[in-house]
Amino acid sequence: MTNRGHVSCSSFSVRGRYNDVKDNDPSYHAMTKTVGFLLYPGYLLLDLAGPMSAFASAKTQGEKSLYNVEMVSVRGGSIRGRFGISIETSSLKRRSLDTLIIVGGVHWALTLSEIAAVKSVQSKVRRLASVCTGAFVLAQCGLLDGRRATTHWRRAAELQRDYAAIRVESDSIFVKDGGIWTSAGITAGIDLALAMIEEDYGAPVALQVSQQLVVYYRRPGGQSQFSVMSEISPESDRIRLTLAYAREHLRESLSLDRLAEVAHLSPRQFGRVFKAETGETPAKAVERLRAEAARERIEADAEPVESIAAAVGFSDPERMRRAFLRLYGEPPQSLRRKARR
Repeated sequence: MTNRGHVSCSSFSVRGRYNDVKDNDPSYHAMTKTVGFLLYPGYLLLDLAGPMSAFASAKTQGEKSLYNVEMVSVRGGSIRGRFGISIETSSLKRRSLDTLIIVGGVHWALTLSEIAAVKSVQSKVRRLASVCTGAFVLAQCGLLDGRRATTHWRRAAELQRDYAAIRVESDSIFVKDGGIWTSAGITAGIDLALAMIEEDYGAPVALQVSQQLVVYYRRPGGQSQFSVMSEISPESDRIRLTLAYAREHLRESLSLDRLAEVAHLSPRQFGRVFKAETGETPAKAVERLRAEAARERIEADAEPVESIAAAVGFSDPERMRRAFLRLYGEPPQSLRRKARR
């Protein structure tokens, strides 16, 4: 690494292209797919390095790379990351890509021309994806409207609050909705890459990559194991105390009137303040709390689903099942089976 913070290593050229690519090998190019990573000032290096390493590790038995990796930016040139490391990039419009992945980083307020550049890529690539807070870039471009998506659990409520047209799944490690993929915080970019490798070349190749990187092939659980509902982080004490009360009384009726009484606000004022501070309605937050409590019990033992539903306050198992489908994309029984593998 130079004093100016530019990346320099033997297997990696200044344009982010692996030097062992055999440009004169037709069979190699017939099977390789080019993955571009979109960088911008303040990008996070781990958001880039994790998934990039996964793609770089995918090789045939003859040790030929299955992916060609490119570093791109809207205009090209040197892009400085959050911790001072700069990487030379190609111009986005000059590259032909199979997949484009937008890494996370500091807030990037896109200009109209930058939004247009990113949006124009959607019709030119097979897959468009984001790692961590890269989802906010896709959201600014309107590319997540009407879709399911995820991001780092600390930013999930903000994403939902600022972009109401998105269905944010705050517990998911990654979400695939059509040709657009989003992943959770930082290392979840590796999970995203492994899923893409499996889609492209099958489970054996993805498993081999996971073993090479010493990571889970399919990570157990969701982001709730890290967040424990911390993504609901209200500013005022009265809303925090109301949420604490709800967690401790899940089995009871937690109506708007009851929660407003706990917060010492009128129901109308409470509903407005709660939504402003958490990005969710009280009813949705209570449902999420109940679902999280239920999921912990479902994954932990063989307690009947009906008993769990009653214990956490769902009026019947069907209502709990619908909540699980909305929040986790799977029914309780499916999550229980995965937890036992």
